[in-house]
Amino acid sequence: MSDKKFSVVIAGGGSTFTPGFVISLCANQDKLPLRKLKLYDIDAERQKKIGDACAIIVKEKAPGVEFEYTTDPEEAFTDVDFVLGSIRVGKYEMRSQDEKIPLKYGVNGQETTGPGGMAYGLRSIPAIIEIIDFMEKYSPNAWMVNYSNTIAIVSEACRRFRPHAKIVNICDMPIDDMGRMAAIAGLKSFKDLDFTYYGLNHFGWWKSVTNKKTGEDLMPMLKEYTKKNGYYVGGDFDKDTEASWVATFKKVADCYALDPTTLPNNYMQYYYFPQYEVENANPHYTRTDEILEYRQKIVFGECARIVKEGTAKGNLWESAVHSNYIIDICHAIAFNTHEKYLANIPNNGAISNFPDDAIVEVPCLFGADGVQPLCVGEAGRFQLGLMMEQVTCEKLVVDAYEQKSYIKMLQAFALNKTVPDATVAKKILDDMMVVNKPYWPDLK
Repeated sequence: MSDKKFSVVIAGGGSTFTPGFVISLCANQDKLPLRKLKLYDIDAERQKKIGDACAIIVKEKAPGVEFEYTTDPEEAFTDVDFVLGSIRVGKYEMRSQDEKIPLKYGVNGQETTGPGGMAYGLRSIPAIIEIIDFMEKYSPNAWMVNYSNTIAIVSEACRRFRPHAKIVNICDMPIDDMGRMAAIAGLKSFKDLDFTYYGLNHFGWWKSVTNKKTGEDLMPMLKEYTKKNGYYVGGDFDKDTEASWVATFKKVADCYALDPTTLPNNYMQYYYFPQYEVENANPHYTRTDEILEYRQKIVFGECARIVKEGTAKGNLWESAVHSNYIIDICHAIAFNTHEKYLANIPNNGAISNFPDDAIVEVPCLFGADGVQPLCVGEAGRFQLGLMMEQVTCEKLVVDAYEQKSYIKMLQAFALNKTVPDATVAKKILDDMMVVNKPYWPDLK
């Protein structure tokens, strides 16, 4: 490994995930040695609360790393090697609308799936394009690792509008599922597994899972376990897992029953069982309310405590899988290791019976030249039908952005598997048009 040290900017510095991410970056200097760490956000007040605490964290845990936070794009994106995208356009106020408007009409309300996910994706497109442009203007050799949702829609926009940009769009949800598979198999980490996975973002399946060291086929054992328990592990592994996520991981058992030849991404429940999700949702108290009531208060409270006491000792964060996965990807790019991870990229034959211009989530080798997709063979007939419907919705959303077209957005909603018919789709869209006026293009 070379002695090179890297400069990183986190775009979305005011995120409640930022302190944990900063701690992970400080703790992983062996993987990604840093010389400079910056935060960038357009909300100065929110970022200051996070940034002041992070300055203390970096000073104590990585004193040799220069740290700053800013709202100035030139300052943020000049002299950086990696841009880490963690933005939420409209913040939690708009996420709440994404969840509650569909529920008002008996449709599942979830931040990255169904109408809510499409609304979020449409908001995110111009912001991600702007960040790419800042990066290319001020640090043209930098790479952007983006995990801002809705990933599938953002990735399609990048394919169309910035096809040559040095951006990798990733998601850690399959990694979380594989961490559970590893625990079920008695292994330490998802890194102990080899796998074949294919699909779309939050919409995929494992064809194979093996023990990376021994080559043992783990699918029979995992299928037998999943049939009864889903991906719920229990015990110490799940002692801090929130009740809503416990239900999610247990529901995988029902998803698996629809195709016992594969193992599903846990998000498939939103498409397989949309009415179950509606029946078990509170239209007046959604996941956003849980976050605002708990995580956001805890994070900002802890940041205030760190600033007041002038030390980050005894803080509540630990190095997390989510953050470490992103660091692993940066390491692979920085040191050209060609490690195997998942990315959302144009298909170009990776799934042999799926359109080349579709954004798919498949295993790739990560290196200094970006990502090289691995061929995963054919999608099953059942999966192919689901994927064609979903990817068409995602493309229609980007059509709506590009053409400023109300009809394209309506078609996206009406086609989506979570929406019962076009009348309901129109009602949801018309309500969303009102609240998204500051963020969406003027759809005609």
